[in-house]
Amino acid sequence: MTDEELMRRAIELALAGINSNTGGPFGCVIARDGIVVGEGSNEVTSTNDPTAHAEVVAIRDACAKLNSFQLEGCVVYASCEPCPMCLGAIYWARPQRVVIAANRHDAADAGFDDAFIYQELCGNDLEARTVPITTLLRDEALKVFQHWTAMSNKIEY
Repeated sequence: MTDEELMRRAIELALAGINSNTGGPFGCVIARDGIVVGEGSNEVTSTNDPTAHAEVVAIRDACAKLNSFQLEGCVVYASCEPCPMCLGAIYWARPQRVVIAANRHDAADAGFDDAFIYQELCGNDLEARTVPITTLLRDEALKVFQHWTAMSNKIEY
């Protein structure tokens, strides 16, 4: 399938999702060599899962089908520019590239404004964020990282 066909499928998933009332107007397709290996639409409201964005649903689907925690050689087609959470998940999955249709400003115009999250992540100290973040038991947590670092049989990602 071509980039255009795969993006049209992502847009179809977005429309189908809102028509079936499973979540917001977002769809995502993941393909390798032009063949769909995963897809999803927003399922936040139908699953009561704030992480069930279309991209995360599609990543979970693709990784399960590929039996891998990485999307090497894959392309992510998102009906809209991924939010910060989804962008983080995409980076962790390590696809070859991402193709979007609408952008974050288009999403904001439709009532999905992630600008405050970008601001929180880039501009505020931990203690000054809307959801304050404090540190507790750091030394104990560092021991876990030291154990991980010393392991010879770990699966790195």
